[in-house]
Amino acid sequence: MKEQILKLLKDNQNEFISGQEISEQLKVSRTAIWKYVNILKEEGYEIESVSRKGHMLLATPDILNYEEISEYLDTKYIGREIYYFDSINSTNIKAKELAYSSESEGTVVIAEEQTNGRGRLGRKWSSPNKKGIWMSIVLKPQIEPQEAAKITQVAAAAVWKAINQIGVKTQIKWPNDIVINGKKVCGILTEMSGELNRLNYLVVGIGINANTTISDFPEEINDIATSLRIETGKEIKRKELIALILNYFEELYNDLKNNGNVYSSIKVCKENSALIGKDVRLTLRGEEKEVRAIDINEEGELIVQDSEGNISKVISGEVSVRGLYGYV
Repeated sequence: MKEQILKLLKDNQNEFISGQEISEQLKVSRTAIWKYVNILKEEGYEIESVSRKGHMLLATPDILNYEEISEYLDTKYIGREIYYFDSINSTNIKAKELAYSSESEGTVVIAEEQTNGRGRLGRKWSSPNKKGIWMSIVLKPQIEPQEAAKITQVAAAAVWKAINQIGVKTQIKWPNDIVINGKKVCGILTEMSGELNRLNYLVVGIGINANTTISDFPEEINDIATSLRIETGKEIKRKELIALILNYFEELYNDLKNNGNVYSSIKVCKENSALIGKDVRLTLRGEEKEVRAIDINEEGELIVQDSEGNISKVISGEVSVRGLYGYV
């Protein structure tokens, strides 16, 4: 009911709509309408309520619930069920719980703040309140477990395309980071549950430093982290960016799920790679060696060449890649 009242207010934004009209349209009492209007006000919606005039929506808060995101969504199933939290330990942890309990594919978990956000290899991810995009997507594709790494490339391409659409140029640091001017602005964490020949579910976590300021970052990552706001000097409309990401993700993911095709995603990752053509330090099972990144193949694997000219493939999830002279 709250969502229906909010939609009516949005449809008549900056104009009064009477309690009687809302009551007749939704077939609820005016007492119930007052109750839900007050709940909306508590959530941060600026609503003017005047006797004999009704209610008028003046402004919406910067929150990332379904009501705020859905008007920008073009998807059929990705993001059509959103679990929204003001604060949570980790959106990936919650998404895995939902996936295990048979929640449908495309369900998204979004939080304004994570108290225990994580990146790849167990690294902590700073997730300050209402400053970024912290979300996870539940997926259940009928693919082999060894194909799961391709989903990270799909997510990276979707994020790149979405950020590019709002006018910000970024690069993709294989396999799971988006960078600007050599600093990390987004990380992607793909986790799976499966058996030898059967994939139960995948969870794709996406963390984006959208409106984070320098003072929001822990001191130890100031040299390697940045945000869209820091780089552009502008406030980012988070709900619009989330919708763009989900729109692009569904398009690219469907191509992989239905056609086995990941070409479009790999093409984005190759053309906008922060690594290809550069010498990098590759860390594998505790051992480091310097190699040159020369390509990303159709399987989403990084192709590298060592100092002796030997060429090898690196599978996503096995390595930590760091630039020789910095993060990239």
